[in-house]
Amino acid sequence: MMKQNLSRRGLLRAGAFASILPAGFGASRVFASPARPALTDLPICHGGGGGNYTLAADTVPATGSSGKKIRFTWNQTALCTSAVPVAVENGIFEKHGLDVELVNFGGSTDQLLEAIGSGKADAGIGMILRWLKPLEQGFDVKLVAGVHGGCSYLVASREAGITDIPSLRGKTIGVADFAAPDKNLYSIILQNHGLDPEKDVEWKQYPQELMAMAVDKGEIQAYVAGDPNVYYQVKNSNGKLFRVASNATNEFAERTCCVLGIRGSLLRDDPQAALAVTRAVLEASQIVNRDPRRAVEVSSHYAPKSASVDDLTEMLKSYPYGEQPIGTEFQRQVLLYAKELKRANVLKPGTDPERYVNRITANLLG
Repeated sequence: MMKQNLSRRGLLRAGAFASILPAGFGASRVFASPARPALTDLPICHGGGGGNYTLAADTVPATGSSGKKIRFTWNQTALCTSAVPVAVENGIFEKHGLDVELVNFGGSTDQLLEAIGSGKADAGIGMILRWLKPLEQGFDVKLVAGVHGGCSYLVASREAGITDIPSLRGKTIGVADFAAPDKNLYSIILQNHGLDPEKDVEWKQYPQELMAMAVDKGEIQAYVAGDPNVYYQVKNSNGKLFRVASNATNEFAERTCCVLGIRGSLLRDDPQAALAVTRAVLEASQIVNRDPRRAVEVSSHYAPKSASVDDLTEMLKSYPYGEQPIGTEFQRQVLLYAKELKRANVLKPGTDPERYVNRITANLLG
């Protein structure tokens, strides 16, 4: 656990809030700096749902409560959360009137969600696909914005004759955890491409660091994993391995991956502080987009010692940080995930996706 303060400018604008609808969402965006184009054309809009917490931007100060103490939870070894140390380094939390204590949870992102929901932390960043199922159980946490896309990969063997998603039919896919959100994600992708994820492929469990070896032995022909394992396994495979898909390609190219969650009671008791946290994270995310190498330099002391700054910068560039979905666009993306998870029998049969998304999201920038 560590505590630090920060500061720097941000780029943010927001548009009108609209209630969740199956189609026809409005949009407002947090845009990348013109000095560095977005890594992908990722729409960004307004966080929806939870109308009780909507705050019009012109009625709320740019900063939160002066010196408001906030416990922010994150996984410091995850490169994709570089916006957090960048916010510390640049004094962004402090600029927005926050005294932030960073609380590291090195385990599953489920633990981060539990920490926020139980009041041990006020806000945090986690993978949306890992949070959506637990949120169905009623945690007092509201999702307010996307932070970046990407960071999960489906790697395949060229020698196995795999060229695209449909060619995975009849193949064996390695996965680190059968209950992991990555398996749910790629099950959805397989379904979208006409494959039955339970009948047309076989899943086998392996540690991420042994996936490439399992491919060499012929035990699997593809696998699901993240960086830095994927980066080095593909790089060292002499062209045998390639990324056939990720949660930043194809139908997921315009989806957020990791999201900002805020304790529900903080939204109710101090909405200005909640707004300040949101603005600070979005501002830091734009700095990551403009200068990923500097972001790596700031956060590299959390990374594996064997990873070079150049390699880590390449990894970070592959996570779309150009725009962060907020408001109705964010809500639309969460709704898509909810519908897909229900179709994959991850969410309960009785869960209404639209009502569910309205309950677990909040718009602070309408």
